[in-house]
Amino acid sequence: MATLPQIAVLGAGIFVKTQYIPRLAEISHLFCLKYIWSRSEESSRGAVEIAKQHFPGVECKWGDQGLNDIVQDSSLIGTAVVLAGQVQVDISLKLLKAGKHVIQEKPAATSIPEIETALASYKSVCTNPGLPIWAVAENYRFEPAFVESKKLVAGVGDMMNVQVIIEGSMNSSNPYFSSSWRRNFEGGFILDMGVHFIAGLRMMVGCEVTSVSAITSHTDRTLPPPDIISSNFKLENGCSGVFVMVVSSSSPKIIWRVVGSKGTVQVERGKVDGKHGYLQGNGYEAEPRSSFVEGARDVAVLEAMLESGSKGGTLVNVKKF
Repeated sequence: MATLPQIAVLGAGIFVKTQYIPRLAEISHLFCLKYIWSRSEESSRGAVEIAKQHFPGVECKWGDQGLNDIVQDSSLIGTAVVLAGQVQVDISLKLLKAGKHVIQEKPAATSIPEIETALASYKSVCTNPGLPIWAVAENYRFEPAFVESKKLVAGVGDMMNVQVIIEGSMNSSNPYFSSSWRRNFEGGFILDMGVHFIAGLRMMVGCEVTSVSAITSHTDRTLPPPDIISSNFKLENGCSGVFVMVVSSSSPKIIWRVVGSKGTVQVERGKVDGKHGYLQGNGYEAEPRSSFVEGARDVAVLEAMLESGSKGGTLVNVKKF
């Protein structure tokens, strides 16, 4: 019987405990979860206690020494990096340089300079084509609705207009509302949440956003600024569109809409039985939709919108990667 590949999870917060561990448990026959790492021993042990129900052999690792142990462990084929946005890229690069595949949580990075440095470092690591793989998780490009809507958009004739309307529900009842890292970097919840919606937009229309002009504002003082963004954007096919995002509203709604000369395609996000969907893959060939550079392009669009908003709506070209 073939030996199962071994992986480690770096991060032990709410998302690991409530989402990663249950989802990994569903495919536990495919791999061995060897370690869960956190900055603190207490946090690591808390996550391991939950994981042991499904992975009885999982071990705790914490702090600098624990991270070093994981980096140097040649038995690990891959890692999941589920940490604060400000530190994910640095830790992902350490693991990639050690030859380990990485699936990293969004956002891919927190700024354009960080993306540029990360991509340069990654290219220097990948001397062997295709290895190691650096992917971004929680990826709307894999949602069946967007895979199908992309096909439908091809049949609506000339693309005339695109609308993305996000009325979020980030309030005190949300478990991530008090997350310190989301409050301590530029863009805050707009960037952290918005990469999902930009990913859906780019997947659906099948081309890149080239320029934006945005107005930002700050209304809900319990949230970091800005908490509202209204942007016009232009696609590389010449079509224009609007992207409107309110981080916290009293009537949450999320819509992507493409209007064509022969018809309209609309995607509206919702839940079925309170559950979200996940896609499982195998093999070691990188899926282009999951690549770090695709996640970086999502960030680049939002960064341009935020920059435009800070300049009172000045037209800003989107950085290309």
